[in-house]
Amino acid sequence: MALTELEVKKAKPTEKPQKLSDGGGLFLLVQVNGGKYWRMAYRFNGKQKTLAMGIYPDVSLSAARGRREQARKLLANGTDPNAIKQAAKQEDRQAAQVVANSFELLATEFHTLKAPMWTAQHAKQWLGNMEKHAFPVIGQRPITELEPMELVGIMRTVEANGTFETRDRLLQSIGAVCKYAIATGRAKYNPAEIRMALSDRPKEEHFACITTAEIPDFLRAFDDYKELGKVSLIASSAFSLLLLTATRTSEVRFSKWADFDLEAALWVIPEEQAGRKGKKGKRKSHTVPLSEQAIAVLRALHPLTGHGEHVFPNRNGMGRVISENTVGKIIEIMGYKGRQTGHGFRGMARTTLGEMGCRREVLEAMLSHAIENETEAAYVRTTYLEERRGIMQKWADYLDAVKAGAQVIPFNRSAA
Repeated sequence: MALTELEVKKAKPTEKPQKLSDGGGLFLLVQVNGGKYWRMAYRFNGKQKTLAMGIYPDVSLSAARGRREQARKLLANGTDPNAIKQAAKQEDRQAAQVVANSFELLATEFHTLKAPMWTAQHAKQWLGNMEKHAFPVIGQRPITELEPMELVGIMRTVEANGTFETRDRLLQSIGAVCKYAIATGRAKYNPAEIRMALSDRPKEEHFACITTAEIPDFLRAFDDYKELGKVSLIASSAFSLLLLTATRTSEVRFSKWADFDLEAALWVIPEEQAGRKGKKGKRKSHTVPLSEQAIAVLRALHPLTGHGEHVFPNRNGMGRVISENTVGKIIEIMGYKGRQTGHGFRGMARTTLGEMGCRREVLEAMLSHAIENETEAAYVRTTYLEERRGIMQKWADYLDAVKAGAQVIPFNRSAA
């Protein structure tokens, strides 16, 4: 006999599960805990099977009967309704996985994880580039289905606008998200390894360098960077020494503790040092006077790396030094990538000290520039060491003053 809504509603649990039949294989299973479940018993290919059809009262008696009729039609056509149900569940799981594995979701997750370690400007720029260039094209795509040519297309679109800096920064960001997906078990390979398929960036005539007026904000941004979590003292010290001495990046990277005499406030960069410019046999050693601020940087670092040979060793050890990109990475995190480079500190110091009235020939000696005029070079026998000592201290004091907000007015010799 068919069930009624009232019978279904009033069905009470007993000591054992009970089945209340509605006919056509449909029955209500009443569990001992009071739960009521619609089930359909049927045979397929000679085997007895049961099909779950929902829970009462979410699925009413009439709705359960409708599902029974649909199942019977499938059986009449030689199809197992359980197989259809399992296939639908699999599609739902795959759809949910696509959402959970989309590039945009993973990129947002990565950004949330890393933003506390970046400056506010870099975090904003990182996400802004993604929202403008990547998300509209691949945002909803499962990261496991991304193809290299899709990313090449995005890069070439950005490249077509002539913004090579943005292109390279965007590719680096997409690659970082893909590596994050691999590390968290949601991808197996990185489709962003496409650099060889992209055009080379036009060569820059000069190393990027901010203006004198921008120096105060730049220095404060560096202070903000040092307040971030997990900042490497080795990396930040390399940045500071490079800025304070106006030396070349390679000279700082390959520097050794034996090259420094902190009591005499001197750093002698040997001619044979790795990374020195010039042909072997024509290089010359270069003596760098150290300001009080530079000495303070080195003394603070000595307890960490003073036991070894190199001042700035690579954290992976094995006798290596920090990467040539170390200072550049700090500049990027500060939000100045494309506007300032580590080598550009030399131009920054040269320009500013020139505006302050320092002599050209002394500044050229400070930068260890060779004298191009052969006649002049033949008569110059001095390195202006003592004068450069005063200039180095003036430069360090100037940086401290403008960072603190002082209005330092450069000395104009033409007006003197």
